[in-house]
Amino acid sequence: MSTREEIQKLKKEKNAVILAHYYVNDEVQEIADYIGDSFYLSKVATKIDAAQIIFAGVSFMGESAKILNPTKRVFMPDAGADCAMAHMVDMKKITQMREQYEDLAVVCYINSTAEIKTFSDVCVTSANAVKIVKNLPNKNIFFIPDGNLGEYVKEQIPEKNVILNNGYCPIHAAMTTEQVKKAKETYPDAEFLVHPECKKEILAMADYIGSTSGIINYATNSEKTEFIIGTENGVFYELKKKNPGKKFYPLSEKGICQDMKTITLTKILNVLKNEENEVFVSDEVRQKAMRPLERMLALAE
Repeated sequence: MSTREEIQKLKKEKNAVILAHYYVNDEVQEIADYIGDSFYLSKVATKIDAAQIIFAGVSFMGESAKILNPTKRVFMPDAGADCAMAHMVDMKKITQMREQYEDLAVVCYINSTAEIKTFSDVCVTSANAVKIVKNLPNKNIFFIPDGNLGEYVKEQIPEKNVILNNGYCPIHAAMTTEQVKKAKETYPDAEFLVHPECKKEILAMADYIGSTSGIINYATNSEKTEFIIGTENGVFYELKKKNPGKKFYPLSEKGICQDMKTITLTKILNVLKNEENEVFVSDEVRQKAMRPLERMLALAE
């Protein structure tokens, strides 16, 4: 029996579902029941009848899935797969900001640890951040942990005082204007689609700025046939699958999240067999972290 066949067999036996983020390896996306960004996948998990969730992604995603699905068992194929940006905020800084500004909302990007979420007023995704911040009654916003996404939100809503944190995604932050210029020269007919985790000067050169799912939808609905993609290169699997007649070029060949790529079919099989790497979130943390997630759902309507 092949690894894939064994995975399918165990999935049925254990009433398990496999969720895969867009950035994991192609072979993992191929066998997943659902593919998407982190919040879409967590929401999906609340609506499906499965006892076990195998989350092919990094640690904060497993935590979010567990927070939103406390009665289901959540497992990570690789317990060490993490997101550097998810930790890039100092709790003391949050306390300091609350003391400095009376009318402050701490807005937390979903790409963050469960602990950081407990210090926040509302969570956001890259797709709904602008809408939610605009809908908040607060004038002062402390946007954590991603400074680049915060900068993008700040530019879109000049009437708010958006205070930036110095966190960043190492993959998106490494992309340069020189790479954009070179790509545009090499592919003059291509549109440049970029994630708002990139730096301000990169976004200024884009034809479209959006979340991973936004980039996929834009390319799919566009009449154009060539695109330069400024995000993690795992997204190419879904882009090509949905658009076999179109061409996609990576802004950077090095646009690879090594943590996401640690997830393999062998590790998924191992987790299904041995039920290792289960995600646990204490009731106290879960209840505190749930509040900003629920508020996000309400404000995003």
